[in-house]
Amino acid sequence: METSVLSDLFKRFADRECRGSSPLYEQLSHRIAADEELLGMLTACKAGQPVPNLLLAAVHFLLILGRQHEVTQYYPSLTEQPRDPSSAFPAFKAFCFLHRNEIVRLLETKLVQTNEVRRCAYLYPAFCHIHRLAGKPLALVEIGTSAGLQLLWDQYRYRYNGADEYYGNPDSDFVIETTIRGANKPFLTRHSPPVASRIGIDLHVNRLQVKEDRVWLKALIWPEHADRRNHFNAAARYFQQHAVQLIEGDGIAYLDLITADREHALCIFHTHVANQLTKEAKKRLFDQIHRLGETRDVFHLYNNMWDAELHLDSYIKGVHASVTLAETDGHGRWFTWKL
Repeated sequence: METSVLSDLFKRFADRECRGSSPLYEQLSHRIAADEELLGMLTACKAGQPVPNLLLAAVHFLLILGRQHEVTQYYPSLTEQPRDPSSAFPAFKAFCFLHRNEIVRLLETKLVQTNEVRRCAYLYPAFCHIHRLAGKPLALVEIGTSAGLQLLWDQYRYRYNGADEYYGNPDSDFVIETTIRGANKPFLTRHSPPVASRIGIDLHVNRLQVKEDRVWLKALIWPEHADRRNHFNAAARYFQQHAVQLIEGDGIAYLDLITADREHALCIFHTHVANQLTKEAKKRLFDQIHRLGETRDVFHLYNNMWDAELHLDSYIKGVHASVTLAETDGHGRWFTWKL
């Protein structure tokens, strides 16, 4: 990838994603965009990966592991009184070149696989809607599952707009809160719809019991986002208590092997993964699901296929329907229900 293209990626990342959310990453990304030496390091990134996220996570990863450097003092995740992020870049660049070999190895081998558990707050009404359509327990298949934490959406509890009502698992002590914008309110069942099975598929599964995988997942969380770290830690505790089948491989190819009982509603879902797929892979995914829908009821829930909105394609008794469910924030802080 040419440095001019990389530069544009960092500018867009700073302006569209970091602004108002991560002052440190916004400042760093603007400075990286103008630095030919740093941009030259990034040719090691895997094709299709979001390069800004990958570089920033690689540095965060090494700092969490304990690499000592002045730049640590700019990270709210690593110090209680972080320095002004506007002066962070010189230390950041120095750290990158001091640990260049380690960072390049991470760029070559790691994937951006954020387990953003708060997204479950908009998945919950989506699965309530699916269960109302299907009238059956749900058989979940998540493509791009990473560590599989979103597969346990039914085990968490939810609170919307600060109201007194709670939804989901009434016995859960892990409460996810978010804001529903706009006038439309989704259909919500008081208790979670029944889940019959959970399968997560990824090219690389992150195993929470493996230190490197666990630290990488934490490194993907932006430094200012303490709530996201708390959500990750809480969900990780639940993961130890439930049976989740995680498969390493091509999720699209796996769909041909699905043998879930037809007494259950097959739900194939993925969030913020499809932007890493090629056009050919996206077409192959749609074709696979369409073929499944010719022989059984299937629900395909997704975003970032061609826009950030949450879409649902359903195949019920051979009849295909498609609807846009919601506009969603990438970190699950809010969503606007459209149905």
